[in-house]
Amino acid sequence: MEYQLTSKHEEIREKVRKFAEERVKPMAVQLDEDEQFSEELTKEMGRLGLYGIVIPKEYGGQGLDYMALVLAVEELSKIDGSQAGTLAAHNCLGINPIYYYGTEEQRRKFLPLLCSGEKLWAFGLTEPNAGSDALGVETTAVLENGVWTINGHKIFISNATNPMSAGITLLARTGETNGRRELSAIMIPRETGYATERITKKLMWRASDTGKLTFNGVKVPESNLLGVRGKGGRLMLETLDAGRLSIAAMGLGLAEGAYEEALAYANTRHQFGKPISSFQAVSFKLAQMATRIEAARYLLYHAVWLKDNGKPYAKEAAMAKLFCSEVATEAATEGSQIHGAYGLVKGSLVERHFRDQRILHVGEGTTEILKMVIARQIGCKL
Repeated sequence: MEYQLTSKHEEIREKVRKFAEERVKPMAVQLDEDEQFSEELTKEMGRLGLYGIVIPKEYGGQGLDYMALVLAVEELSKIDGSQAGTLAAHNCLGINPIYYYGTEEQRRKFLPLLCSGEKLWAFGLTEPNAGSDALGVETTAVLENGVWTINGHKIFISNATNPMSAGITLLARTGETNGRRELSAIMIPRETGYATERITKKLMWRASDTGKLTFNGVKVPESNLLGVRGKGGRLMLETLDAGRLSIAAMGLGLAEGAYEEALAYANTRHQFGKPISSFQAVSFKLAQMATRIEAARYLLYHAVWLKDNGKPYAKEAAMAKLFCSEVATEAATEGSQIHGAYGLVKGSLVERHFRDQRILHVGEGTTEILKMVIARQIGCKL
């Protein structure tokens, strides 16, 4: 077996598990009900060192690997998808692109505050008319006299409207080359004054921050270009490859949480004078859940090992995200079924898991797009 968890990995797992049980779990139901983003829990995650996990210490990060990040997201997802979503989006989509593609000046300027957890950063790809067609963005950025002027809209953006949000890296059209659109990534600080609107009444992740953004003549200096001009599309898609590992971790964690709740309930719920776990119909569901969770774990950890060891991992990341999402759906569905009517009551963990699993089939590439990615990787002539 390629991957092997170290004592540091186990330490992080235990630390996040304790935080999730003792701090997040008592607040999760009310935060979900009120659709309230928690600055308190977000800052606590920063103090625990959960932001900038893979960023070197010289920029304020923890200097660890992707396995450490995935384990943190996995443990948090067992309890609450909203807090796990905040953590995953800030690390994988917010902080990491600045480190991997930014200049030394940009790293020094932005990363220390973002790694501390005092501020959050967003990732602006999706637009009203550009979802799965990620490179079909209509937002424009025009460079004149050393200043970018940005006009356009972004939607379904995580960590973009709450008071802790410090800005966003967005993909914009910056011109044309030989009749082809030129796409570039540009960092836009919040103080530039772009308009934000929080999206509410969501089915899932109701305590996370998801928003609509409008850029109407917003101006930033030319130096806010992230990476190479005209290479923003590749930058964004490579960022999504890494982000899929965190979404897969959310699927794995959710599945584990649903399974653990179902197993505990089945061993204590009695019908016909016996615990319901003694009935084949229930025990077989639990056995199937346990087996598929282990398969999902191996697939995800293998993909993470590939990334941490500098090997190609795009195909395996897509596979892990696809399979972990499917396992999460199965575990949430069967976990709810085992709970019977109690699994349908709002406010229970199993009911929240049942809602939260739906986003896993959409975020960081829909199930359908992932199958296309995998098909191309295995040689299909699409």
